[in-house]
Amino acid sequence: MRSSIIKEDIDKAGARGLLRADGLKDADFKKPFIGVASAYSEIVPGHINLRKLTDLVKKGIKDAGGIPFEFGMPGICDGIAMGHQGMRYSLPSRDIIADSVELMVSSHLFDGWIGVTNCDKITPGMLMAAGRVNIPAAMVTGGPMEPGEYNGKRLDLISIFEAIGSYKKGDISEKELGEIEKRSCPGAGACAGLFTANSMACMTEALGLSITGSATVHATDKRKEDIAYQTGKLIVELVKKDLKPRDIVTKMSFENAIRVDMGIGGSSNTVLHLPAVANAFGIDLPLTLFDKISKETPHLVNLRPGGPFFMRDFDDAGGIPQILIRLKDKLNLETKTVMGKTLGDVLKKVKVVKSDAIRNVDNPYHKQGGIAILKGNLAPKGSVVKQTAVSEKIMKFEGKAKVFESEEAATKAILSGKIKPGMVVVIRYEGPKGGPGMREMLEPTSLIAGMGLSESVALITDGRFSGGTRGPCIGHVSPEAFDKGPIAAIKDGDIIKIDIPKRKLEVALTAKEIGERLKVAKPPKKDIPGMLLRYRKLVSSSEKGAVLE
Repeated sequence: MRSSIIKEDIDKAGARGLLRADGLKDADFKKPFIGVASAYSEIVPGHINLRKLTDLVKKGIKDAGGIPFEFGMPGICDGIAMGHQGMRYSLPSRDIIADSVELMVSSHLFDGWIGVTNCDKITPGMLMAAGRVNIPAAMVTGGPMEPGEYNGKRLDLISIFEAIGSYKKGDISEKELGEIEKRSCPGAGACAGLFTANSMACMTEALGLSITGSATVHATDKRKEDIAYQTGKLIVELVKKDLKPRDIVTKMSFENAIRVDMGIGGSSNTVLHLPAVANAFGIDLPLTLFDKISKETPHLVNLRPGGPFFMRDFDDAGGIPQILIRLKDKLNLETKTVMGKTLGDVLKKVKVVKSDAIRNVDNPYHKQGGIAILKGNLAPKGSVVKQTAVSEKIMKFEGKAKVFESEEAATKAILSGKIKPGMVVVIRYEGPKGGPGMREMLEPTSLIAGMGLSESVALITDGRFSGGTRGPCIGHVSPEAFDKGPIAAIKDGDIIKIDIPKRKLEVALTAKEIGERLKVAKPPKKDIPGMLLRYRKLVSSSEKGAVLE
């Protein structure tokens, strides 16, 4: 065990003395030391239940003969940070979380560790740390939030943002908006649809780094407590077997995860996070692989924001195991899981269960998967759209550009009624470097949907969108404007052509016209604080996962 250096070397008596100050006794120095990275906080609804889960993880570790050492992790609630400067810090926090785990686990020579996690950047950050540090590790994801309800209609966070647009349009009263605000988020858990947090919990399970069946178990469900306890016991076994994340997760594991992602219609942010996680495992995941797998994979569960079902319905129907068994013929069944079994072994005990929420491959909601990668003279290196959340009426669209240099400017225009049917809203200089921080822009997309424009207005950006976004919203446009990408050349009135089936995103300009305009294009001046300035200097482009280089 790695911790033997501290436990046994005569010249490490000082370290042992400090550990005795923590309460360790002689017998404890013969046991595995397990780090427990807990993202518990009192600000993030997806994390307020993690205190109890962390305690149960620690109990499981102790009962299995290990010594747990809990340490904290930062966590940003994207919903609370949405629509203002705080969102610039969300994506950079992913790397800080990975760094924090590496710092704590490596400096204290833990033999293994568990991530108790939930929400958008925390889970991918911990997965990145698992690949980077590569000692035995497992994840406990905190679970989805139950949906809210008002006037017989189920609600989630996106209901609030879209209700703002409905109120501005005059379709609902201020009192109704207030009731929706009060009732949409009833308690602990990651927001109730298949947004980024729950998408990444599903990816964690698909990669084999959490207990099978755990991703969709809700935060308030007693089963989640047992999952936490069993994962605590499991990590001690992983340490004894010396089974590390890179022994479990391979390129085929990521291909399986992408296929599951396409089958469930996960957040477009998975196309940002999975390549970053793969990079930490020493694996390359090009955008072309996402598009290839999407074209081969039927969309089997139509969850919010694109469909009517919630995570509650998905879990009641059997969750990720029911997707895996339906896609069995398209998966690599030799991949491993933290439970010490191959995926094939796991699926031997899973039977297809009939459900209104999950369809079979011969009767999918859509013939292709959730994500499409668009390219063209506007996005030479690619862009991302959640195609299963786009109406069939607007899969092909042509309109005049209305250009904004920031999210705030676009939001102001939408709220003032300046965005009309037939327009393509362009928000630029919001990419990884241009933002900096590649803000998630749920506010403008939800306002457009709430104002009834989601089938007549498109939106493109070098920034990104919430997993709760629906409609023809195309993000991750690369190269970004800050790097002199073609999006920096667009002017008001330019004709933009979107063809999702043909994977095209183009502006009606010649290469020469784009080149001439880019010669004089300048990013807006911004006062960038220290941490974000460092991030701008280090971050890669979005098609590489916005990893730090």
